[in-house]
Amino acid sequence: MAETHTAICRFCHSFCGIKVTVEDGKAVKVIGDKDNPMYFGYTCVKGRQLPKQHYNPERVLSPQKRVKDQHQRVASEQALDEIADTLTELIEKHGPRSVAVYAATYSFPYPAGSTMAASFMKAIGSPMQFSSGSIDQPGKPVAIALHGRWNAGPHAFSDSDTWMLVGANPVVSKWGGIPQYNPAKRLYDGLKRGMKLIVIDPRRTECAEKAHIHLQCKPGEDPTILAGIANIIIEEELYDRAFLESDADGFETLKEVVSHFTPDYVAERADVDKDLLVEAARTFAQAERGMTTAGTGPNMAPRGTLTEYMVLVINTLCGRWLREGEKMPNPFVLLPKRHGKAQAEPKPKAWGYGEQLRVRDLTDNAGGLSAAALADEILLEGEGQVKALISVGGNPMAAWPDQLKTYEAMKALDLNVTLDIKMSATAKLADYVIPPKLGLEAPAISQPNEGIWFYGFSTGYPEPYAMYQPAIVEPPAGSDLLEEWEFFYGLAQRMGLQLNFAGQDLDMVNKPTTDDLFEMLCTGSRIPLDEVKKYPHGHIFDDPSITVLPKDDECEEKLDIGNEFMMADLREVLAEPVTDHAGYTMDTTYSHRLVSRRMNDVYNSSGRDIPVLVKNHQYNPAFMNPGDIAALGLHAGDVVEISSDHASILGVIEEASDVRPGVISMAHAFGDAPEHDKQVFYIGSNTGRLTNVEKDYDHRTGMPRMSAIPVNIKRVDQSVAAE
Repeated sequence: MAETHTAICRFCHSFCGIKVTVEDGKAVKVIGDKDNPMYFGYTCVKGRQLPKQHYNPERVLSPQKRVKDQHQRVASEQALDEIADTLTELIEKHGPRSVAVYAATYSFPYPAGSTMAASFMKAIGSPMQFSSGSIDQPGKPVAIALHGRWNAGPHAFSDSDTWMLVGANPVVSKWGGIPQYNPAKRLYDGLKRGMKLIVIDPRRTECAEKAHIHLQCKPGEDPTILAGIANIIIEEELYDRAFLESDADGFETLKEVVSHFTPDYVAERADVDKDLLVEAARTFAQAERGMTTAGTGPNMAPRGTLTEYMVLVINTLCGRWLREGEKMPNPFVLLPKRHGKAQAEPKPKAWGYGEQLRVRDLTDNAGGLSAAALADEILLEGEGQVKALISVGGNPMAAWPDQLKTYEAMKALDLNVTLDIKMSATAKLADYVIPPKLGLEAPAISQPNEGIWFYGFSTGYPEPYAMYQPAIVEPPAGSDLLEEWEFFYGLAQRMGLQLNFAGQDLDMVNKPTTDDLFEMLCTGSRIPLDEVKKYPHGHIFDDPSITVLPKDDECEEKLDIGNEFMMADLREVLAEPVTDHAGYTMDTTYSHRLVSRRMNDVYNSSGRDIPVLVKNHQYNPAFMNPGDIAALGLHAGDVVEISSDHASILGVIEEASDVRPGVISMAHAFGDAPEHDKQVFYIGSNTGRLTNVEKDYDHRTGMPRMSAIPVNIKRVDQSVAAE
């Protein structure tokens, strides 16, 4: 007999509220939950494939151990025993720093796992904790550290009359400014009430099609355009003078530097229409409410931190922060109450503290240790060399930059462990593959999407929403699966470690439940977890009495819009030739710039083994403007070699009139190890291979150029792409 359960979709970071039909103990159907007050019945094509993900024939259902280049099934207890013994030996011989953890995108929906991983690393004394955020958008937290955080938070999308998206397409990516909780509906509602959308993007994206103004710029020129917009706002005195006088520093410095980014200069350099640029600045500044936000693409392009900083500068110039007496849009639910004040917070150090990496003079920073340096830390011999890597919810072979170096690093490890649901490109190289439970097989809470408010402004829930989901189905019969937290807890037990989880010591004899851990994560929350559990469709725990408090009398903190490091970066931009595309490498011998993109039917390296999600193509097409394709004598479906100054990949040409001339648009995190390159029609190709982590990188965060990459293209024999 069929039963229907409400649940939290964990295919991606959006956590959509869904309804799951269960028959004979198996999930058979997923639809959106129309009674969910945050998502309004929305779910995407990926979420509707959760049953296929759970019962995929390629899913790994028991731990795998590498034996003579082959993986063999091993019991989870044996795997934990052996991994714990090896880690103990490595730590005794090489020290705690020899062990590193990489927590990636798929660890985010499982907060007990990521917290337990951090607890384990602290217990062994290793500082080597890395996350995918450091190769995605480290510029966001670093820019906030330089500019300052407004304690009360930004204007909400729901009552804004303008919004500016910089390289963001939230209706597909579910990230970048429009709340990712049914973003298409939220954009529709905003436009219907008269909101004017401004989009800066080399592609005419789904959001750009709805925009009042679309600046279809050269890739990598986001800092140029934003500085130009800031200049127009200042020159035309469209800024919020009172707010700047009371709560910002650095105006005169900013004014002097951006004065060189005239409309003529920006139009020539970024190849945008000057009149549209001026109109964009005026439209944004003359509105009453609304924010500027940036997406993954500009952060992966050169000077991502500067882009994010200039986004904050424009918001501050226009005073787009919540003021005393305004309602707090989200005072949190499963976190302690956030009762914001109308003031700037003390600024943390942006970089130059914590662990000193052994390469490129990189240190810890507000975006975390640079995962772009982790392959070097594995390969570089000597004291402190990383000998063991545990990857949680990630696929370094697909996601890390400089794939060829990553490949060598994966093979060089003394112990390579990955927690993954399938034999990914990384899992194939691992010594142990530990398969975790999936979203419907374990309890869930929505708390992670409250916490990302601290990562960057205009992220997290726009209202005080929360939801809990119990386990809905049992794991497949005969499987041997662990939740991520169970893996680290089991290692700690075997290694005689005491774990401190969310500030509380764990009982290391009597194993906790996931719900026990959730209670610990929600300690001191505004609404108790037990209360949230009463609402199976999720609930908005509104409290109009929670408003923005006045500034403290003794508060002297101000937002910094003339930061010395960022102004120096802007001067470096001005020193570059105008005749070429933006970036650190000014080589005109490259015909195109390759930019990153999101696709609706995949999520990073996930979803490629689900038939419905690959019905259009299993690979990542090299999307190009039809005029470019014709000029090069190419045709859709042709296989081409795409070459940077570092490496080459194969690509399959596809026409896309939304891509501006001179640009190739490809998704990130496809492909496999080099020996599988000829399978380009089936696995795609890895754009990260084109990136050199030792060149064209942010010297503070280690973030290399992963978008706006200068490349050349040439046709290759079709047989090259066929085995």
